[in-house]
Amino acid sequence: MQTYSAKPSEVEKKWLIIDAEGVVLGRLASQVAKLLRGKHKTIFTPHIDTGDHVVIVNAGKVKLTGRKLKNKVYYRHTGYPGGIKTATPEFILNGAHPERVIEKAVERMMPKESPLARQQLSKLRVYAGSDHPHMAQKAEVYDFAKMNPKNKR
Repeated sequence: MQTYSAKPSEVEKKWLIIDAEGVVLGRLASQVAKLLRGKHKTIFTPHIDTGDHVVIVNAGKVKLTGRKLKNKVYYRHTGYPGGIKTATPEFILNGAHPERVIEKAVERMMPKESPLARQQLSKLRVYAGSDHPHMAQKAEVYDFAKMNPKNKR
């Protein structure tokens, strides 16, 4: 028996729409990372981009369990001495770009520092509201909230 290795020309990429309203952030991010990498397909090959395009709508209505909304802290550094900045998910979700919470959660669940991970992450589109410009792709609805009762709060 030989191991099957997919070729880029053999990969069919679908478009999936996920509604993030009331969905738990960590569970959503791990599933989206799996869809972007293509691990849900039988032809998964680690060095080939076999994943699908994922569109997430209603990103501003995502839920965090426990006290993470106020107690979790995101750090970033400006590059200057003493330039560490902090933000809580509550601050980001109530701000101008609530989709960044989902983008960072998914990015941190992808393989680190590789061109393939950046290529796979470029297939993620996150929108704060329910409108998106990807109607022409005839995306399938991926009902993540109904897969498991714990996915929705």
